[in-house]
Amino acid sequence: MTDETAQQRRYKSFEDTHQMLIELAVGLIADRGIDALSLSALARAAGVNRTTIYYHFTDRDALVAAVKLWSSQQIVAAFRPELPRQARIDYVTRFVLDNPAIMSLWIEDFIAPGDIRASYPHWDALVSGIGTSLAAAFPDEPVDAEVYCVMLLTSALIGPRVFRHRVAPDLDTEATIARFRQEQQRVLRRDGIADD
Repeated sequence: MTDETAQQRRYKSFEDTHQMLIELAVGLIADRGIDALSLSALARAAGVNRTTIYYHFTDRDALVAAVKLWSSQQIVAAFRPELPRQARIDYVTRFVLDNPAIMSLWIEDFIAPGDIRASYPHWDALVSGIGTSLAAAFPDEPVDAEVYCVMLLTSALIGPRVFRHRVAPDLDTEATIARFRQEQQRVLRRDGIADD
């Protein structure tokens, strides 16, 4: 085996372990809340010593940052343009409903100061595409595509939780997803943003 092959295997093993640790941290947050997350708790859950954890995360803040990045990647995955709109809406709504503790972290990050492109790298493409559609649908009205996109994201990422906890707590997940899909598609059609 060449040195390069050995290094690639070590790197792959590091990445696999790193991903596994993040997913375990997500599970710990879901089960016990963010305040219960520690490097020691993660080491116990993973069945490894703390030295291994410190190899991946310098401290608890680095671990929480990795979890936030993971959640952003999960949400961004739903906005891939090759997915039909229905699949994107369903994915985001399900993720929000299934991961309330993680979404709390993500929302905290979402509303904090800083450039949105750091957690959502496709922001400019989304704004451009929405802006083009809105301008075509409303040629005589000024369109603020950035505000529109903030409104879309906010309703998609916060709306399902408010609905589940405050409006219809007894409604099951699939029915909630169906209702959000129907209404989001209706709003987008109304605003001249063509269906997929």
